[in-house]
Amino acid sequence: MNEDKSTRYNRLQRQIGVASVVWSALLLALLLVSGLSEALRDLAVTIAAALAPAPVTRAVATLVYVVGLTTIVEACTLPLGFYGGFVVERRYGLSTQPLRAWALDQVKGLALAVMLGAPAAILLYALIARYPGGWWLPAAAVFAVIVIGLANLAPLLLLPLFYSVKPLGKASLRERLVALGDRAGARVLDAYEWGLGAKTTKANAALTGIGGSRRILVSDTMLAQYTDDEIEVVLAHELAHHVHGDIWKGLAFETVLILAGFFVASVLLQHAVPVLGLTGVDDIAGLPMLLLAAGAVSVVMIPVAHAMSRAHERRADAFALRLTKNPPAFISAMRRLAQQNMAEDDPSALVQWLFYSHPPIRERIAAAQSFRIQN
Repeated sequence: MNEDKSTRYNRLQRQIGVASVVWSALLLALLLVSGLSEALRDLAVTIAAALAPAPVTRAVATLVYVVGLTTIVEACTLPLGFYGGFVVERRYGLSTQPLRAWALDQVKGLALAVMLGAPAAILLYALIARYPGGWWLPAAAVFAVIVIGLANLAPLLLLPLFYSVKPLGKASLRERLVALGDRAGARVLDAYEWGLGAKTTKANAALTGIGGSRRILVSDTMLAQYTDDEIEVVLAHELAHHVHGDIWKGLAFETVLILAGFFVASVLLQHAVPVLGLTGVDDIAGLPMLLLAAGAVSVVMIPVAHAMSRAHERRADAFALRLTKNPPAFISAMRRLAQQNMAEDDPSALVQWLFYSHPPIRERIAAAQSFRIQN
């Protein structure tokens, strides 16, 4: 069967993604059953006892363990990450990033994972120690608040670590996009140029933050090749998600996943303590079990999450068409994005069910064409 370039690219990236999930799960399971997690815990406790006074020894041991676990997992998954994130992207002409810059991003990502993961683990295991029989409920409540906070802060604090972000230089477009937000009923603070071009040839636009932190981001790759009408209709789609409350619905869904994941983890940890030789449910050596349980819940719920997302995306497309009354610009933008980002034109129903958070390009264009005919 002859496949076009975009189909081959997406099929390969899906295969790499599945392999990465399976390998990560096997790695965590191996750490548990081999006793390596307990050995890492013992090393962390020894280091903490030598460095920290008694009141904070447990927290320091958790920090050292998380640093070790994160480093092991990142090192073992690096080959797949390198192949999918660097080799394949360059093979298909989508990456503009030199190897050194790509490696620097991986180091940043590792440091960020430790900076966020270690405090989260310290907090989580403090709750487990305090409520060993029902820790999953207060933990879910606390982590839901953290997720909401990150949704506000990540665009401000984390995005600039990986991309250049500067005020949109084209004053007429900036004013047009900010005014579009007012018309849509989702007021934004300002519009910014998002420096994707240093890493990729792909184009994108986004509306980041929630509430008072909303900011429009338009990639430099989009600014260079798209008309103002096309950019406006793409941003109208992004505004729709805020108008319809899709961001909050997504956060609510994340909260449900956190709750379910922690509950499943609590049940499994109770049974795993004697089997794995853990000292208790609050033994940090059981963290891989917790990660496996939470990850399994997320994987099982992927089709549900994608179905919900596709429904939101269809509604956002319709909103953008009504707001801008410019189906030709929407259609040309979708075609341009599909070509530039190497999107599949019409993937199978199974592929959509398992992997697609957006409707396929052909469906989105057909809907816009129908809108044009009817209006």
